[in-house]
Amino acid sequence: MATTAGPHPSAPDPDEFRDLGYRTVDIIAEYFEQVDELPVFPAKQQPAVEATFDEPLPETGQDPQEILNAWPEQVLPNSTHVGSPRYFGYVMGSGTTMGVLAEALAASVNMNVGGWKPAPAATEIERQTIEWVAEMIGYPTDCGGMFTSGGTMANLTGILTGLRSTAGYDTKSHGLQSGDRPGRFTIYMADHEGHSSIYRVAEILGLGADAVRLVPSHDDFTMDVDALVERLDQDEANGDVPFCVVAQVGSINVGAIDPLEAIADVCAERDIWFHADGACGAVGAILPEKRPQYAGLERANSVTLDPHKWLSIPYECGCILVRDPSAMQRSFTMHASYLEGTERTPYEGLDYYELGPQMSRGFRALKVWMSLKHLGVEGYRTRLSQSIRCTEHLDARVRDADDFVALHEPNLYLYSFQYAPPDLQAAATEGAERREAVDEYLDALNQRIADEIQLSDVAFVMTTSIHGRTVLRFSICSHRTTTDDIDRTFETLRDIGTREDATLRETFGLAV
Repeated sequence: MATTAGPHPSAPDPDEFRDLGYRTVDIIAEYFEQVDELPVFPAKQQPAVEATFDEPLPETGQDPQEILNAWPEQVLPNSTHVGSPRYFGYVMGSGTTMGVLAEALAASVNMNVGGWKPAPAATEIERQTIEWVAEMIGYPTDCGGMFTSGGTMANLTGILTGLRSTAGYDTKSHGLQSGDRPGRFTIYMADHEGHSSIYRVAEILGLGADAVRLVPSHDDFTMDVDALVERLDQDEANGDVPFCVVAQVGSINVGAIDPLEAIADVCAERDIWFHADGACGAVGAILPEKRPQYAGLERANSVTLDPHKWLSIPYECGCILVRDPSAMQRSFTMHASYLEGTERTPYEGLDYYELGPQMSRGFRALKVWMSLKHLGVEGYRTRLSQSIRCTEHLDARVRDADDFVALHEPNLYLYSFQYAPPDLQAAATEGAERREAVDEYLDALNQRIADEIQLSDVAFVMTTSIHGRTVLRFSICSHRTTTDDIDRTFETLRDIGTREDATLRETFGLAV
């Protein structure tokens, strides 16, 4: 006897699910209303956070409403609020409202965007959105590309495509251990601002971190292309095989953009893969006033950018664009009857598992597609311009102050500087021994300032290394940040610096 199918006994019925959904949206909306004033960092040590979630494995199901209670009671109080206008730590986007809704919609259908058949709509949305992203930054729109987990996987996909395209033998079938291998494959990037993910890529590919060769930089932190040519000549003479040059397009500490046109010329002349790492800054090309810095980006063999950074897309969402789509297909194509079916049919299309390393893939494109449709390129120009204005405002505050030191001209939204009391700035010129002692002290002082402001409820700031010195670094990536937020954070840094300097000098035995 036939029976009418109903909801799974463990699943809420439609009305119960609606109640849960409405409550969830209310929780999210309330969060957005108060995120500006929440303590940015929970200021708890790891054991305390761990203890909050230390509970036995549930043997029986729990009331969904009680499960939702854990969000405001346990999760939010132990969260770092990266959507805060005063979160200046890692390069992390502040999120889009449409992206939040897109994540829920994507999860409800739960398509696997590895193949076309399990995800027709998702595949075509990704294809269209990749074309939009390429058009936005001035890259050829007939390129190949896909969304990835982040910049590291995007760099891996682009650089592996470059290796398999330029190696001169079949590395896909025979691997790096083949007797056909002509020599050690090498990768090149700027010595100061080259990103750490490139080392990880070299390690994952089996090339080893030593295969990454550092090229000297100019005073503005951009790659010295003459030095690049010299290093390529030297390595080729030693039997190495340079296959990829990585240009920074908005570097991680200072927002530097390498001379893309000149690097493109060198790579074209030598048949070397030109990879542009624009995870942080490639989308800045949508700004007319910044566009000249991006000349030559369109010539790169591959470009990475992270929509979950300056485009504010919710995590996780990186992106790789490759000028020649067939290069991606040659690098990643695979055959399996259980994926394709034993006979081909008219009902098939692009299989993204043949363009990159992932077979199972989430519907990342939906949140980019919906956010772009909501804000448009003009909306994003407004957001990016606001970030740049805030960065320039911070630079002006630093340069007007006698107890801070500017280290570079502002570009894009990444800015590094140092707190240094005036007497110590003068003392640093009084001889090598005195300078070394002052530098060591300022390293410790700036680290202390960053540590203390994280515990202040005001802002989240971290340190980085510029020419071997510990300095304060701002990533002004949030669309919520205003110049008032910059001023409030700057004055807090100054107050902490004054206070910590008064006590820390004695610890270091540093005479004034």
